[in-house]
Amino acid sequence: MSGAESARKQAYFTKLIQLLNEYNKIFIVGADNVGSNQMQNIRKSLRGKGVVLMGKNTMIRKAIRGHVQNNSAVESLLPFVKGNIGFVFSKDDLSAVKKIITENKVAAPAKAGGIAPSDVVVPAGNTGLEPTQTSFFQALNIATKINKGQIEITNNVNLIKAGDRVGASEAGLLAKLNIKPFAYGLQILSVWDNGSVYGPEVLELTDEAILGKFNAGVRNIASLGLQIGYPTIASLPHSVIRGYKNVLAISLGTDYSFPKAQKIKDMLANPGAFAAAAPVAAKTEAPKKEEKKEEKKEESDEDVGGFGLFGDD
Repeated sequence: MSGAESARKQAYFTKLIQLLNEYNKIFIVGADNVGSNQMQNIRKSLRGKGVVLMGKNTMIRKAIRGHVQNNSAVESLLPFVKGNIGFVFSKDDLSAVKKIITENKVAAPAKAGGIAPSDVVVPAGNTGLEPTQTSFFQALNIATKINKGQIEITNNVNLIKAGDRVGASEAGLLAKLNIKPFAYGLQILSVWDNGSVYGPEVLELTDEAILGKFNAGVRNIASLGLQIGYPTIASLPHSVIRGYKNVLAISLGTDYSFPKAQKIKDMLANPGAFAAAAPVAAKTEAPKKEEKKEEKKEESDEDVGGFGLFGDD
């Protein structure tokens, strides 16, 4: 190993360890089909919000293993150091940084032999191609017609499905139509947060969704506790209410009574008295409102007369 290469590796180890010490949140990203110019643009977009570090997996593993004795949490990164990956270190809001990473994509043509990252649909309409090139469409069983001396696709065509390998015919047709169906950029594989690793979809959860899941969990615990007769903080209020209902039912069916039960007993014994009391209260309130309206009217009349409607004293 030359001295220059050894110094370069040492500088890389130093930088990675420095970043591991400084940052406690890392995006583990895949960098397939990402060119150097695109990577440079991503670094510029993340300036002040995150730091991108790529490198050989052997060097990354060696640096992490050497740093485990100082920070045992970084050991959880080792299983993810495989394939064409890199790290994006950040201290900012992870959702905001994730948005910057996912938005930095570049349109790319379909290459024969590559794996399609998404579905490809060729829209119906005029292709601008001459009738002599119908063989491309015939090879793929795409229905066409000649319109004004040009080939026209009659219906939308589901050409490629996500995960399928792109064939030479499909790639050639898309190139003829000048369609760049794919968009490549850094793909967030996982998020490392102080030793905990989770999927990027967790960052999409809103406060409302988290509260909804928490409430659903509390309901499940309460239902389970009530079913098996095991008291929990979640089920205790329901148990108390259920017990109160049982005591109230016993009181209504026997001579035993207590203040709240007695009120219900009185209502059941003489429902007419309670039904008549409500309309009377409503009727007694109505005149008061009318009196207030009359008082306001009189006050307004006095005010007008006091100042003179036409400015007379």
